[in-house]
Amino acid sequence: MPAAQVNGASIYYECEGSGPPLLLIHGLGSSGDDWAFQREDFARHFSLILPDLRGSGRSAKPPGPYSIAQFAQDLWALLDARGVKRANILGFSLGGAVAQEMALSQPDRVSKLVLCNALANYRTDTPRKWLEARMQVALVHLLGLRRTAKLIANRLFPHEDQAPKRQRVIDVVGANPKKAYLASIHALIGWSALERIHAIACPVLILAAEFDYTPLDEKRTEAARFQNAEFVVIEGSRHGTPFDAIEEFNARVLKFLLHESSATAHHAISLPA
Repeated sequence: MPAAQVNGASIYYECEGSGPPLLLIHGLGSSGDDWAFQREDFARHFSLILPDLRGSGRSAKPPGPYSIAQFAQDLWALLDARGVKRANILGFSLGGAVAQEMALSQPDRVSKLVLCNALANYRTDTPRKWLEARMQVALVHLLGLRRTAKLIANRLFPHEDQAPKRQRVIDVVGANPKKAYLASIHALIGWSALERIHAIACPVLILAAEFDYTPLDEKRTEAARFQNAEFVVIEGSRHGTPFDAIEEFNARVLKFLLHESSATAHHAISLPA
């Protein structure tokens, strides 16, 4: 499987499909495998690029600290190595922060941006956000990653019929090296683009789960700061929307990305595997 040497680290990635490039950025402690329920649908229309962020999955796990800006630089370097000049970008959770940083650092190269259960501001400036951030770090130190992953899995997928999804979270998150996982968390804590996102001019779709970790009102307020953003609530979903609301998630993303305008239309290309 391919890996690119970028910024001193080996970044693993996979490619699939044909059409305009679509970069899919996974969440905390996971990998490009996050998109198992999207790959087939999306690959019918797009050339998918599915990387593992540094510190995650099959990519290198160099010593920290990591940063959201560094993750973004890695992925732009990966796209450069693939010869991709311009792409759509979809980011989930941590990946949504990385996607925003990418759009801010090289705005002319982003056709459309999709953010799922992501904020523009991860400063611990409310009691709820402080507790969310600090509790997870404390649990990793106290319980270790596998037991912490079990708690995360139960919160993400609480229903009886979601047992396989809970087990996947335990297996995937629990397998992370502790230092790399904590470095990724600390990259997110305190990061903010809140004062900068008004500069993102491309069309943006913001998908927010009804029962996500952070309040819908905060996401609505942030969405209003973008120049051109559509805000959609996925009813009944928790944080793992690409897993627990598969059909609606896929349909909304495809409808948004496939709607062409004179400002966003570009030639389709196929990426070699």
